Amino acid sequence: MVAVNGGVSFWYAADGVPQPGPALPGDRDVDVCVVGGGYTGLWTAYYLKKAEPSLRIALLERRFCGYGASGRNGGWLYNGFAGRGAFARTYGLGSAVAMQRVMDESVGEVVETAAAERIDADIVPGGVLEVARSRPQLERLRAYVEAERGYGDGRVERLGAKEAAERIGVAGTLGGAWSPYGARIQPAKLARGLARVVRGLGVEVYESTPVGAILPGGGRRRPRAVTPYGTVTAGQVLRATEGFTAGLRGERRTWLPMNSAMVATEPLPAEFWAEVGWQGREVLGDFAHAYMYAQRTADDRIALGGRGVPYRFGSRTDSDGGTQVETVRQLRRILDRFFPGAARARIDHVWAGVLGVPRDWCATVELDRASGLGWAGGYVGSGVTTTNLAGRTLRDLVLGRDTELTGLPWVGHSVRRWEPEPLRWLGVRAMYAAYHAADRQEAAGRATTSPIARVADLVSGRH
Repeated sequence: MVAVNGGVSFWYAADGVPQPGPALPGDRDVDVCVVGGGYTGLWTAYYLKKAEPSLRIALLERRFCGYGASGRNGGWLYNGFAGRGAFARTYGLGSAVAMQRVMDESVGEVVETAAAERIDADIVPGGVLEVARSRPQLERLRAYVEAERGYGDGRVERLGAKEAAERIGVAGTLGGAWSPYGARIQPAKLARGLARVVRGLGVEVYESTPVGAILPGGGRRRPRAVTPYGTVTAGQVLRATEGFTAGLRGERRTWLPMNSAMVATEPLPAEFWAEVGWQGREVLGDFAHAYMYAQRTADDRIALGGRGVPYRFGSRTDSDGGTQVETVRQLRRILDRFFPGAARARIDHVWAGVLGVPRDWCATVELDRASGLGWAGGYVGSGVTTTNLAGRTLRDLVLGRDTELTGLPWVGHSVRRWEPEPLRWLGVRAMYAAYHAADRQEAAGRATTSPIARVADLVSGRH
Protein backbone atom coordinates (compact mmCIF):
# COMPACT_ATOMS: atom_id res chain seq x y z
CA MET A 1 0.00 0.00 0.00
CA VAL A 2 1.29 3.45 -0.97
CA ALA A 3 0.34 6.34 1.27
CA VAL A 4 0.61 9.11 -1.36
CA ASN A 5 0.80 8.92 -5.16
CA GLY A 6 1.63 12.31 -6.60
CA GLY A 7 1.15 15.40 -4.48
CA VAL A 8 3.90 16.91 -6.69
CA SER A 9 6.64 15.04 -4.76
CA PHE A 10 7.69 13.65 -1.40
CA TRP A 11 9.99 16.64 -0.98
CA TYR A 12 6.94 18.81 -0.24
CA ALA A 13 5.32 16.35 2.18
CA ALA A 14 6.71 17.82 5.40
CA ASP A 15 5.90 21.50 4.80
CA GLY A 16 3.12 21.17 2.24
CA VAL A 17 2.92 22.35 -1.34
CA PRO A 18 3.54 26.11 -1.50
CA GLN A 19 0.66 28.47 -2.07
CA PRO A 20 1.43 30.26 -5.34
CA GLY A 21 2.25 33.92 -5.14
CA PRO A 22 0.43 36.65 -7.07
CA ALA A 23 -0.15 36.21 -10.80
CA LEU A 24 0.93 38.74 -13.40
CA PRO A 25 -1.36 41.77 -12.90
CA GLY A 26 -1.25 42.95 -16.53
CA ASP A 27 1.16 44.02 -19.22
CA ARG A 28 4.71 44.70 -18.04
CA ASP A 29 7.83 46.12 -19.65
CA VAL A 30 11.12 45.00 -18.08
CA ASP A 31 14.77 44.52 -18.94
CA VAL A 32 14.77 40.72 -18.71
CA CYS A 33 11.87 38.26 -18.62
CA VAL A 34 12.59 34.74 -17.38
CA VAL A 35 10.00 32.09 -18.26
CA GLY A 36 10.06 29.20 -15.78
CA GLY A 37 10.46 29.15 -12.02
CA GLY A 38 12.68 26.09 -11.63
CA TYR A 39 16.38 26.02 -10.89
CA THR A 40 17.40 27.42 -14.30
CA GLY A 41 15.11 30.42 -14.05
CA LEU A 42 15.84 31.06 -10.38
CA TRP A 43 19.62 30.82 -10.75
CA THR A 44 19.51 33.07 -13.83
CA ALA A 45 17.47 35.71 -12.03
CA TYR A 46 19.72 35.42 -8.97
CA TYR A 47 23.01 35.90 -10.80
CA LEU A 48 21.67 38.67 -13.03
CA LYS A 49 20.31 40.64 -10.10
CA LYS A 50 23.48 40.16 -8.06
CA ALA A 51 25.60 41.37 -11.01
CA GLU A 52 23.34 44.31 -11.98
CA PRO A 53 20.94 45.25 -9.15
CA SER A 54 19.32 47.94 -11.30
CA LEU A 55 17.98 45.40 -13.82
CA ARG A 56 14.20 45.06 -13.91
CA ILE A 57 13.61 41.29 -14.00
CA ALA A 58 10.26 39.50 -14.19
CA LEU A 59 10.05 35.75 -13.64
CA LEU A 60 6.91 33.94 -14.85
CA GLU A 61 5.90 30.53 -13.49
CA ARG A 62 2.74 28.63 -14.42
CA ARG A 63 2.22 27.01 -10.98
CA PHE A 64 4.73 27.78 -8.23
CA CYS A 65 8.52 27.97 -8.17
CA GLY A 66 9.90 24.44 -7.95
CA TYR A 67 6.77 22.75 -9.33
CA GLY A 68 8.62 20.89 -12.09
CA ALA A 69 11.78 18.80 -12.03
CA SER A 70 13.45 21.19 -9.59
CA GLY A 71 11.07 20.08 -6.85
CA ARG A 72 10.85 16.41 -7.83
CA ASN A 73 14.36 15.21 -8.71
CA GLY A 74 16.52 12.67 -6.90
CA GLY A 75 18.60 15.24 -5.05
CA TRP A 76 21.84 14.53 -6.92
CA LEU A 77 24.02 17.65 -6.85
CA TYR A 78 26.84 16.22 -8.97
CA ASN A 79 29.18 17.06 -11.82
CA GLY A 80 27.66 15.05 -14.68
CA PHE A 81 26.26 16.87 -17.68
CA ALA A 82 24.43 15.80 -20.81
CA GLY A 83 26.56 15.55 -23.95
CA ARG A 84 30.17 15.37 -22.76
CA GLY A 85 31.18 12.67 -25.24
CA ALA A 86 29.42 14.39 -28.12
CA PHE A 87 31.05 17.73 -27.25
CA ALA A 88 34.47 16.06 -27.18
CA ARG A 89 33.90 14.51 -30.62
CA THR A 90 32.44 17.68 -32.15
CA TYR A 91 34.48 20.47 -30.54
CA GLY A 92 37.60 18.64 -29.38
CA LEU A 93 38.59 17.03 -26.11
CA GLY A 94 39.97 20.30 -24.73
CA SER A 95 36.56 21.98 -24.94
CA ALA A 96 34.88 19.08 -23.16
CA VAL A 97 37.61 19.04 -20.48
CA ALA A 98 37.08 22.76 -19.89
CA MET A 99 33.36 22.25 -19.43
CA GLN A 100 33.91 19.30 -17.12
CA ARG A 101 36.25 21.35 -14.95
CA VAL A 102 33.66 24.11 -14.65
CA MET A 103 31.00 21.52 -13.81
CA ASP A 104 33.26 20.12 -11.07
CA GLU A 105 33.56 23.61 -9.62
CA SER A 106 29.82 24.20 -9.95
CA VAL A 107 29.06 21.57 -7.30
CA GLY A 108 30.97 23.68 -4.78
CA GLU A 109 29.38 26.86 -6.14
CA VAL A 110 25.91 25.58 -5.26
CA VAL A 111 26.99 24.40 -1.80
CA GLU A 112 28.73 27.70 -1.02
CA THR A 113 25.95 29.90 -2.39
CA ALA A 114 23.30 28.02 -0.45
CA ALA A 115 25.31 28.53 2.74
CA ALA A 116 25.93 32.21 2.00
CA GLU A 117 22.23 32.83 1.33
CA ARG A 118 21.12 30.79 4.38
CA ILE A 119 19.31 28.18 2.30
CA ASP A 120 18.97 25.00 4.37
CA ALA A 121 18.58 22.25 1.76
CA ASP A 122 19.88 19.27 3.80
CA ILE A 123 23.11 19.39 1.81
CA VAL A 124 25.71 16.72 2.61
CA PRO A 125 28.78 16.61 0.29
CA GLY A 126 29.30 12.85 0.48
CA GLY A 127 30.19 12.32 -3.18
CA VAL A 128 28.72 9.91 -5.73
CA LEU A 129 28.89 6.12 -5.46
CA GLU A 130 27.96 4.03 -8.50
CA VAL A 131 27.92 0.26 -8.19
CA ALA A 132 28.17 -2.67 -10.60
CA ARG A 133 26.08 -5.76 -9.86
CA SER A 134 26.86 -7.93 -12.89
CA ARG A 135 29.87 -8.71 -15.08
CA PRO A 136 28.71 -6.46 -17.94
CA GLN A 137 28.12 -3.63 -15.49
CA LEU A 138 31.61 -4.18 -14.12
CA GLU A 139 32.93 -3.92 -17.68
CA ARG A 140 31.15 -0.58 -18.11
CA LEU A 141 32.44 0.60 -14.73
CA ARG A 142 36.04 -0.05 -15.84
CA ALA A 143 35.45 1.83 -19.08
CA TYR A 144 33.87 4.72 -17.16
CA VAL A 145 36.83 5.03 -14.76
CA GLU A 146 39.27 4.94 -17.66
CA ALA A 147 37.31 7.63 -19.51
CA GLU A 148 37.30 9.86 -16.43
CA ARG A 149 41.11 9.81 -16.37
CA GLY A 150 41.03 11.66 -19.69
CA TYR A 151 39.40 14.59 -17.88
CA GLY A 152 42.01 14.87 -15.12
CA ASP A 153 43.59 12.82 -12.36
CA GLY A 154 41.81 12.03 -9.12
CA ARG A 155 38.35 12.40 -10.55
CA VAL A 156 37.07 8.92 -9.70
CA GLU A 157 38.26 6.22 -7.34
CA ARG A 158 37.66 2.65 -8.44
CA LEU A 159 36.51 0.40 -5.59
CA GLY A 160 36.50 -3.34 -5.19
CA ALA A 161 33.40 -5.17 -4.00
CA LYS A 162 34.38 -4.95 -0.33
CA GLU A 163 35.33 -1.27 -0.51
CA ALA A 164 32.08 -0.35 -2.25
CA ALA A 165 30.00 -2.34 0.25
CA GLU A 166 31.76 -0.60 3.13
CA ARG A 167 30.33 2.68 1.85
CA ILE A 168 26.84 1.36 1.04
CA GLY A 169 25.87 -2.27 1.52
CA VAL A 170 24.12 -2.88 -1.79
CA ALA A 171 23.37 -6.57 -2.26
CA GLY A 172 25.32 -8.26 -5.04
CA THR A 173 27.87 -5.49 -5.49
CA LEU A 174 30.90 -6.56 -7.56
CA GLY A 175 32.62 -3.19 -7.60
CA GLY A 176 32.06 0.52 -7.49
CA ALA A 177 33.26 3.95 -8.50
CA TRP A 178 33.30 6.90 -6.12
CA SER A 179 33.65 10.55 -7.09
CA PRO A 180 34.07 13.44 -4.64
CA TYR A 181 32.14 15.80 -6.93
CA GLY A 182 28.69 15.23 -5.47
CA ALA A 183 26.33 16.06 -2.64
CA ARG A 184 22.93 15.02 -1.43
CA ILE A 185 20.30 17.74 -1.34
CA GLN A 186 16.60 18.13 -0.55
CA PRO A 187 15.44 19.48 -3.93
CA ALA A 188 12.32 21.37 -2.87
CA LYS A 189 14.14 23.13 -0.05
CA LEU A 190 16.71 24.42 -2.53
CA ALA A 191 13.97 25.64 -4.90
CA ARG A 192 12.03 27.32 -2.09
CA GLY A 193 15.17 28.94 -0.74
CA LEU A 194 16.19 30.30 -4.13
CA ALA A 195 12.70 31.69 -4.70
CA ARG A 196 12.86 33.46 -1.33
CA VAL A 197 16.27 34.93 -2.12
CA VAL A 198 15.40 36.23 -5.61
CA ARG A 199 12.26 37.86 -4.27
CA GLY A 200 14.40 39.51 -1.61
CA LEU A 201 16.71 40.84 -4.30
CA GLY A 202 13.79 42.59 -5.99
CA VAL A 203 12.98 40.18 -8.81
CA GLU A 204 9.28 40.34 -9.75
CA VAL A 205 8.07 36.74 -9.37
CA TYR A 206 4.64 36.00 -10.85
CA GLU A 207 3.24 32.53 -10.17
CA SER A 208 0.03 30.91 -11.47
CA THR A 209 0.98 32.60 -14.74
CA PRO A 210 1.20 30.18 -17.68
CA VAL A 211 3.08 31.38 -20.73
CA GLY A 212 1.52 30.24 -23.99
CA ALA A 213 4.04 31.70 -26.41
CA ILE A 214 7.43 33.37 -26.46
CA LEU A 215 7.68 35.71 -29.44
CA PRO A 216 10.91 37.04 -30.96
CA GLY A 217 11.81 40.66 -31.37
CA GLY A 218 13.03 42.27 -34.56
CA GLY A 219 13.32 45.75 -35.94
CA ARG A 220 11.71 48.04 -33.39
CA ARG A 221 9.73 45.25 -31.80
CA ARG A 222 11.06 43.74 -28.59
CA PRO A 223 10.67 40.06 -27.61
CA ARG A 224 7.75 39.17 -25.39
CA ALA A 225 6.11 36.44 -23.34
CA VAL A 226 2.34 36.07 -23.78
CA THR A 227 0.14 34.99 -20.87
CA PRO A 228 -3.64 35.01 -20.22
CA TYR A 229 -3.14 37.97 -17.88
CA GLY A 230 -1.00 40.20 -20.02
CA THR A 231 2.16 40.35 -22.11
CA VAL A 232 5.64 40.91 -20.71
CA THR A 233 7.89 42.78 -23.12
CA ALA A 234 11.62 42.81 -22.41
CA GLY A 235 15.08 43.39 -23.80
CA GLN A 236 15.62 39.63 -23.57
CA VAL A 237 13.18 36.79 -22.90
CA LEU A 238 14.87 33.68 -21.51
CA ARG A 239 13.19 30.29 -21.77
CA ALA A 240 13.85 28.08 -18.72
CA THR A 241 11.03 25.56 -19.08
CA GLU A 242 13.00 22.26 -19.43
CA GLY A 243 10.55 19.29 -19.52
CA PHE A 244 7.55 21.58 -20.05
CA THR A 245 9.00 23.26 -23.16
CA ALA A 246 6.73 21.23 -25.48
CA GLY A 247 3.73 23.12 -24.07
CA LEU A 248 4.88 26.39 -25.65
CA ARG A 249 3.63 27.40 -29.08
CA GLY A 250 6.00 26.12 -31.76
CA GLU A 251 8.18 24.14 -29.35
CA ARG A 252 6.47 20.72 -29.34
CA ARG A 253 9.41 18.99 -31.03
CA THR A 254 12.24 21.00 -29.43
CA TRP A 255 12.83 18.82 -26.36
CA LEU A 256 11.12 15.59 -25.47
CA PRO A 257 9.58 15.43 -21.96
CA MET A 258 11.01 12.20 -20.52
CA ASN A 259 9.35 10.76 -17.43
CA SER A 260 11.24 9.75 -14.33
CA ALA A 261 9.61 8.36 -11.20
CA MET A 262 10.58 7.92 -7.56
CA VAL A 263 9.55 6.17 -4.38
CA ALA A 264 10.32 7.08 -0.79
CA THR A 265 10.19 4.48 1.97
CA GLU A 266 9.09 5.00 5.52
CA PRO A 267 11.93 6.03 7.87
CA LEU A 268 14.09 2.94 8.32
CA PRO A 269 15.27 1.73 11.75
CA ALA A 270 18.76 2.03 13.20
CA GLU A 271 19.45 -1.68 12.78
CA PHE A 272 18.91 -1.39 9.03
CA TRP A 273 21.42 1.43 8.77
CA ALA A 274 23.88 -0.43 10.99
CA GLU A 275 23.86 -3.22 8.40
CA VAL A 276 23.81 -1.10 5.24
CA GLY A 277 26.00 1.78 6.36
CA TRP A 278 25.54 4.76 4.04
CA GLN A 279 27.04 6.93 6.74
CA GLY A 280 28.56 9.33 4.22
CA ARG A 281 25.14 10.06 2.69
CA GLU A 282 26.59 9.51 -0.79
CA VAL A 283 24.15 9.67 -3.67
CA LEU A 284 23.85 6.20 -5.21
CA GLY A 285 23.58 4.97 -8.79
CA ASP A 286 24.40 1.90 -10.85
CA PHE A 287 25.67 0.85 -14.28
CA ALA A 288 22.46 -0.68 -15.61
CA HIS A 289 21.19 0.58 -18.97
CA ALA A 290 17.87 1.63 -17.39
CA TYR A 291 19.73 2.97 -14.41
CA MET A 292 18.51 3.78 -10.91
CA TYR A 293 19.41 6.65 -8.58
CA ALA A 294 18.92 6.99 -4.84
CA GLN A 295 19.74 8.88 -1.69
CA ARG A 296 19.48 8.45 2.08
CA THR A 297 17.23 11.29 3.17
CA ALA A 298 17.73 13.52 6.18
CA ASP A 299 15.03 11.58 8.05
CA ASP A 300 16.55 8.17 7.19
CA ARG A 301 14.38 7.01 4.30
CA ILE A 302 15.55 5.65 0.98
CA ALA A 303 14.37 7.78 -1.93
CA LEU A 304 14.92 5.80 -5.13
CA GLY A 305 14.11 6.53 -8.75
CA GLY A 306 14.17 5.21 -12.30
CA ARG A 307 12.52 5.72 -15.68
CA GLY A 308 9.22 3.80 -15.36
CA VAL A 309 7.00 4.62 -18.35
CA PRO A 310 9.45 6.85 -20.20
CA TYR A 311 7.23 8.97 -22.44
CA ARG A 312 3.58 9.91 -22.96
CA PHE A 313 2.23 10.21 -26.50
CA GLY A 314 2.15 13.74 -27.86
CA SER A 315 4.67 15.07 -25.31
CA ARG A 316 2.00 15.11 -22.61
CA THR A 317 3.08 15.62 -19.00
CA ASP A 318 1.78 14.26 -15.72
CA SER A 319 -0.76 15.76 -13.34
CA ASP A 320 0.93 16.82 -10.09
CA GLY A 321 3.35 13.90 -10.09
CA GLY A 322 0.92 10.99 -10.22
CA THR A 323 2.47 7.79 -11.60
CA GLN A 324 1.40 4.34 -12.75
CA VAL A 325 1.04 1.24 -10.58
CA GLU A 326 3.45 -0.74 -12.80
CA THR A 327 6.11 1.95 -12.35
CA VAL A 328 5.76 1.63 -8.59
CA ARG A 329 6.17 -2.14 -8.90
CA GLN A 330 9.33 -1.73 -10.99
CA LEU A 331 10.90 0.61 -8.44
CA ARG A 332 9.84 -1.65 -5.58
CA ARG A 333 11.64 -4.56 -7.25
CA ILE A 334 14.83 -2.48 -7.59
CA LEU A 335 14.62 -1.44 -3.95
CA ASP A 336 14.21 -5.04 -2.79
CA ARG A 337 17.09 -6.30 -4.96
CA PHE A 338 19.46 -3.60 -3.77
CA PHE A 339 18.40 -3.64 -0.13
CA PRO A 340 16.80 -6.96 0.94
CA GLY A 341 16.66 -5.63 4.49
CA ALA A 342 14.12 -3.05 3.33
CA ALA A 343 11.92 -5.59 1.55
CA ARG A 344 9.15 -5.17 4.12
CA ALA A 345 9.49 -1.42 4.40
CA ARG A 346 6.40 0.59 3.59
CA ILE A 347 6.46 2.89 0.56
CA ASP A 348 5.17 6.20 1.87
CA HIS A 349 5.24 8.27 -1.32
CA VAL A 350 5.55 7.82 -5.09
CA TRP A 351 5.74 10.56 -7.67
CA ALA A 352 6.97 11.39 -11.16
CA GLY A 353 8.21 14.33 -13.18
CA VAL A 354 9.54 15.18 -16.61
CA LEU A 355 13.00 16.15 -17.78
CA GLY A 356 13.98 17.74 -21.07
CA VAL A 357 15.74 15.55 -23.66
CA PRO A 358 17.18 17.07 -26.87
CA ARG A 359 17.40 14.87 -29.97
CA ASP A 360 21.18 14.44 -29.55
CA TRP A 361 20.99 14.21 -25.71
CA CYS A 362 23.17 17.35 -25.35
CA ALA A 363 22.34 20.24 -23.03
CA THR A 364 22.49 23.73 -24.54
CA VAL A 365 22.50 27.39 -23.57
CA GLU A 366 22.07 30.28 -25.98
CA LEU A 367 21.18 33.94 -26.42
CA ASP A 368 20.23 35.11 -29.91
CA ARG A 369 20.81 38.86 -30.00
CA ALA A 370 18.84 39.36 -33.22
CA SER A 371 15.59 38.01 -31.73
CA GLY A 372 16.31 38.79 -28.08
CA LEU A 373 15.47 35.19 -27.14
CA GLY A 374 17.61 32.96 -24.95
CA TRP A 375 17.26 29.55 -23.40
CA ALA A 376 19.01 26.85 -21.42
CA GLY A 377 18.11 23.24 -20.74
CA GLY A 378 17.95 19.76 -22.17
CA TYR A 379 19.76 18.43 -19.12
CA VAL A 380 18.56 14.81 -19.57
CA GLY A 381 18.25 14.35 -15.81
CA SER A 382 21.59 15.92 -14.85
CA GLY A 383 20.23 19.38 -14.18
CA VAL A 384 20.65 20.04 -10.47
CA THR A 385 24.19 21.34 -10.95
CA THR A 386 24.01 22.20 -14.66
CA THR A 387 21.21 24.68 -13.98
CA ASN A 388 23.58 26.69 -11.82
CA LEU A 389 26.14 26.84 -14.62
CA ALA A 390 23.32 27.76 -17.02
CA GLY A 391 22.26 30.66 -14.79
CA ARG A 392 25.79 32.07 -14.63
CA THR A 393 26.28 31.60 -18.37
CA LEU A 394 23.01 33.33 -19.26
CA ARG A 395 24.03 36.18 -16.94
CA ASP A 396 27.24 36.67 -18.91
CA LEU A 397 25.46 36.40 -22.27
CA VAL A 398 22.76 38.91 -21.30
CA LEU A 399 25.34 41.36 -19.95
CA GLY A 400 27.48 40.98 -23.07
CA ARG A 401 30.48 39.59 -21.23
CA ASP A 402 33.10 37.52 -23.03
CA THR A 403 34.06 35.02 -20.32
CA GLU A 404 35.29 31.49 -19.87
CA LEU A 405 31.67 30.41 -19.43
CA THR A 406 30.45 31.91 -22.71
CA GLY A 407 33.22 30.03 -24.54
CA LEU A 408 32.15 26.57 -23.35
CA PRO A 409 31.03 24.10 -26.05
CA TRP A 410 27.38 23.93 -25.07
CA VAL A 411 26.90 27.66 -25.77
CA GLY A 412 25.18 27.94 -29.13
CA HIS A 413 25.25 24.17 -29.74
CA SER A 414 22.69 23.38 -32.45
CA VAL A 415 20.28 20.45 -32.04
CA ARG A 416 17.81 19.14 -34.60
CA ARG A 417 14.17 18.68 -33.65
CA TRP A 418 12.51 15.44 -32.62
CA GLU A 419 10.53 13.41 -35.14
CA PRO A 420 6.76 14.00 -35.31
CA GLU A 421 4.31 11.58 -33.72
CA PRO A 422 3.88 8.67 -33.73
CA LEU A 423 7.54 8.21 -34.62
CA ARG A 424 8.98 9.69 -31.44
CA TRP A 425 6.56 7.74 -29.21
CA LEU A 426 7.41 4.49 -31.01
CA GLY A 427 11.12 5.27 -30.93
CA VAL A 428 11.35 6.12 -27.25
CA ARG A 429 9.19 3.17 -26.19
CA ALA A 430 11.28 0.81 -28.32
CA MET A 431 14.53 2.27 -26.99
CA TYR A 432 13.64 1.72 -23.34
CA ALA A 433 12.15 -1.70 -24.07
CA ALA A 434 15.56 -2.58 -25.53
CA TYR A 435 17.41 -1.24 -22.48
CA HIS A 436 15.19 -3.21 -20.11
CA ALA A 437 15.67 -6.35 -22.24
CA ALA A 438 19.44 -5.84 -22.16
CA ASP A 439 19.37 -5.48 -18.37
CA ARG A 440 17.37 -8.70 -18.07
CA GLN A 441 19.88 -10.55 -20.26
CA GLU A 442 22.78 -9.30 -18.19
CA ALA A 443 21.10 -10.07 -14.87
CA ALA A 444 20.49 -13.61 -16.15
CA GLY A 445 24.22 -14.19 -16.52
CA ARG A 446 25.39 -12.67 -19.79
CA ALA A 447 29.13 -12.02 -19.50
CA THR A 448 29.39 -8.91 -21.69
CA THR A 449 27.26 -5.86 -22.47
CA SER A 450 24.18 -6.86 -24.45
CA PRO A 451 24.30 -5.96 -28.17
CA ILE A 452 20.65 -4.89 -27.81
CA ALA A 453 21.80 -1.96 -25.68
CA ARG A 454 24.55 -1.03 -28.13
CA VAL A 455 22.03 -0.84 -30.96
CA ALA A 456 19.65 1.22 -28.80
CA ASP A 457 22.48 3.66 -28.05
CA LEU A 458 23.21 4.13 -31.74
CA VAL A 459 19.57 4.58 -32.72
CA SER A 460 18.81 7.01 -29.89
CA GLY A 461 21.90 9.16 -30.38
CA ARG A 462 23.11 8.57 -26.79
CA HIS A 463 26.44 6.99 -27.80
